[in-house]
Amino acid sequence: MLTPHFRDVITSRRQILAGALVLAIGPGVALAQTAPSKPLEVVTSFSILADLTRQVAKERANVVPLVGPNADAHVYQASPADARKVKDAGLIVVNGLGFETFMPRLIRSAGAKAPVVTATAGIKPIKAETGHGHGHSHGAGDPHAWQSIEAVRTYVANIRDGLIKADPAGEAAYRRNAEAYLAELATLKGELETSFAALPKDRRVAVTSHDALAYFAREFGFTLEAVQGVSTEAEPSAKDVARIIRLTREKKARAIFVENMNSPRIAEQIARETGAKIGGTLFSDALSDEKGPAPTYIAMMRHNAKVLLEALKAE
Repeated sequence: MLTPHFRDVITSRRQILAGALVLAIGPGVALAQTAPSKPLEVVTSFSILADLTRQVAKERANVVPLVGPNADAHVYQASPADARKVKDAGLIVVNGLGFETFMPRLIRSAGAKAPVVTATAGIKPIKAETGHGHGHSHGAGDPHAWQSIEAVRTYVANIRDGLIKADPAGEAAYRRNAEAYLAELATLKGELETSFAALPKDRRVAVTSHDALAYFAREFGFTLEAVQGVSTEAEPSAKDVARIIRLTREKKARAIFVENMNSPRIAEQIARETGAKIGGTLFSDALSDEKGPAPTYIAMMRHNAKVLLEALKAE
């Protein structure tokens, strides 16, 4: 029969061994619960959607955009390599609202079986301008809803739900990541509202290359005229340019902004004829590369706000 002293010693040793076993296998068990054995392959139509998807997926997915940084999705031509990516994908994320006209054909021709997330599902679009003769067709409205931080909250929710459907084991991680990112977006909106509060309403008037910032303008109280409509598929006509020159003078626009995926040639012409200055480069339909000023959605919005403020506040 063991004495109380020996029973205590044996119990203590068992507790030490059990603790050591937990330390030895605990991290491995936790890792197995949070990281997939093989990342989910996700294809997005363009770079901004890729960043939003990465913020929600983190290490659980390998996210690839078809239209990369500084590239124009309006005029993109899909390649055979794109078809292979789409066919092999476990999830496909598109903007919708007629933005990426190449995607429906590509998905059909590739024989893709993956679920498709439409990031703008549930968003009421701004009515697109159709009277400027640009030769585009966006019957569903202005597709550039990501320029509204509030709308991007819906993007994040739709992407989260799509990831959960494609990878149910990651549901807790996707929900956690989405909540953290939504908090970052709330902080971002507060920052921009505070920054723009110092800019008088009569100075929030500018000209942009194409009509991609209507959601931004509505959210932050700007008047933005555009040389082109919501698509860049067709070159602006002489009539378009003349109209913008007239509006620039009438509304006393202080600056003209070019976009990272457009030529500055026409903006420079308008600046010469109106006396408005070139205010800088805005990122509208594509992020920059990693070395640029807008490699993520949040960095893009901060960059655009800074460029607008610096140009429109200057005397």
